[in-house]
Amino acid sequence: MGIVFADITLKNASDEVNARNGLIGEDEVRSIAVRAVVDTGASTIVINEEQRQKLGLEKLKEKRPILADGNHVPSWRTDPVNIYWEDRGCSCDATVISKAGKVLLGTIPLKGMDLIIHPKTGELVGAHGNEQLDLAL
Repeated sequence: MGIVFADITLKNASDEVNARNGLIGEDEVRSIAVRAVVDTGASTIVINEEQRQKLGLEKLKEKRPILADGNHVPSWRTDPVNIYWEDRGCSCDATVISKAGKVLLGTIPLKGMDLIIHPKTGELVGAHGNEQLDLAL
């Protein structure tokens, strides 16, 4: 099938709450636009240290996940990040791997946005058509 990419926007979830409550301006919400690899072998979203800093996410807990090649690497769980693809969005903690080359969009945000990789076209599409369904996880 090949590698599937998704153009997504990541936003600091706390900043978005603060903007909604009038504590900061919309222009102060820290965000980045990235081209992510859709990785159904990853559980959450994986970002690198530079991206974590741009988003202003705090490191909460150190982890040592197993990568696809069997290696363990140090990583951190962060504050929640809001993830947007087209007209869909969800929120989840990010995993930071300091030297990660690509952002990985894993199964938790894919499920949260009701997305699948279409089996025939290999494209990212809505699992239930054009409308995002809120599914119990």
